[in-house]
Amino acid sequence: MENSLEQKPRPTIWQLFRLWATIGMQSFGGGSSTLLLVRRTFVENSGWLTEEEFGRYWNLCQLAPGINLIGLAILIGKKLGSRRGIIVSMVGMLLPSSVITCLLAAGFSSVQTVPAVQSILKGVIPATAGIMFLTAIQFGRPLIKQGKAEGKLSLSFSLLIIGACAAVLVFSQISVLLVLAGAALVGAVIFTRLQGQRAIEEGKQSESV
Repeated sequence: MENSLEQKPRPTIWQLFRLWATIGMQSFGGGSSTLLLVRRTFVENSGWLTEEEFGRYWNLCQLAPGINLIGLAILIGKKLGSRRGIIVSMVGMLLPSSVITCLLAAGFSSVQTVPAVQSILKGVIPATAGIMFLTAIQFGRPLIKQGKAEGKLSLSFSLLIIGACAAVLVFSQISVLLVLAGAALVGAVIFTRLQGQRAIEEGKQSESV
């Protein structure tokens, strides 16, 4: 995304609240659908965040304890509306969804055994998996783009870390936090050395010119 926040006017507090409330009312299917809506709203449709900023915010939320989507709302709200932005983002995201959830929970016990309801739920589950797959692609796309720009070696290591983390989580019961910490350490070692090598090569090229 080429547009930056400096090139676009910030949303008003009311507009920010309305956007988060709209996301909260559409967040059916779990966290993956909410994450997709947040990305589509603030990255694709408005350009208030770049893909790199959104990915960085989400990575910070993964490293912090608590509910990741709330952390994401706080970070985006702070960037776009300062302290008031944090408040309206939190209220906008949580209030509509909380009301809808309470209403559904109150009525679900009376309809949960209805065959039509069971069929609906069986359709929602694969749809949610599809949304998660799309979200994963959208997060991986800027990473691959950056890797290509930095060279084949950097891209190869990035893809290797993606595959290794996925394999560890699939075949073991290790904590996600430990996986992230391990990936961070590996990335610090590998990419620091790659950056050092690129700096040396660029220095040699400048000297030869």
